[in-house]
Amino acid sequence: MRTTIEVCGRRPFAILSVSNVPDINFYGEPGQCFPFYTCDEDGTNRRENITDWALAEFRSHYGDKKISKWDIFHYTYGLLHHPEYRTKYAANLKRELPRIPMAPDFKRIAEIGAALMKLHIEYEKQKEFPLQRTATGKLDWRVDKMALSKDKTQLRYNEFLTLSGIPPEVYEYRLGNRSALEWVVDQYRVSTDKRSGIVNDPNREDDPEYIVRLVGQVVTVSVETVRLVRELAALGVDQV
Repeated sequence: MRTTIEVCGRRPFAILSVSNVPDINFYGEPGQCFPFYTCDEDGTNRRENITDWALAEFRSHYGDKKISKWDIFHYTYGLLHHPEYRTKYAANLKRELPRIPMAPDFKRIAEIGAALMKLHIEYEKQKEFPLQRTATGKLDWRVDKMALSKDKTQLRYNEFLTLSGIPPEVYEYRLGNRSALEWVVDQYRVSTDKRSGIVNDPNREDDPEYIVRLVGQVVTVSVETVRLVRELAALGVDQV
């Protein structure tokens, strides 16, 4: 598994962790990827992207020889989600690579970073949020184009199904200029490319309920991310 942190700073700052080789244009423009492992172009000579020097610096600073390179990787992911860090260094994040201060509570930020990374990579394994389902007419899981209500508490899945009870904090978890749920609503629809005529259809014959399940899972991911980020907000980021 090639766990990678991908960030984009020119639009509203965004960060996401993925387990595959990412598309650097994921956010609609080039971003920056920070993989845990790097390798040669032919896939050989895999090596850790965090140097032994950096590991020694963290261990020396915090006086803890048990700190691992994965701890540093998770700490970085947690810190890049920290509201105070993102506000304080907003201007810097638009024009240069993120700089990582050594915050007072390394251990807790690393723990939250690990929880966030697991949540974001394993989003398809999360439990569905208990949205209320209102069904009318004939059972049909097919999606042509979903739509949120004006107050964004309901999602019209299709003519057969409406999902209600979307909590407001869902929209606090944003990937760039919109929430994760709004990304799903926008991307999971049938569309035809005007130039090629190729039809993009996200519906799965082998798993008809995949999209409705994904909506519930993304709501769970969003709510849990907001909860963890709020916990991060209580921790300082100034270098000790």
